[in-house]
Amino acid sequence: MRLLVFFDLPVETAKQRKEYRLFRKYLIKEGYLMLQESVYAKLVTNEANAGSAISRLRKHRPPEGLVQVLKVTERQYETMVYITGNRSAYDEVDTMEEFLVL
Repeated sequence: MRLLVFFDLPVETAKQRKEYRLFRKYLIKEGYLMLQESVYAKLVTNEANAGSAISRLRKHRPPEGLVQVLKVTERQYETMVYITGNRSAYDEVDTMEEFLVL
């Protein structure tokens, strides 16, 4: 399954911008891949891992703004439709080709 994280954080003050940067760096460190600005996705192997990831997100959330998490199955994620002006400019990064379960 995938976790999709959507966030809308204020960036009006220097402190808010710092919180935004720290949260974004946390997402990248945790293995989330950016789909769009403020939309990140992560592959998790089961419901327990999803719950743990969501708990960690709660601990690292910024003090202001909105963070939302959507759990979708791999089958649902595969039905995503890409609508872009120039398809070649956007390469698919997040595939199952190199997914390894230890």
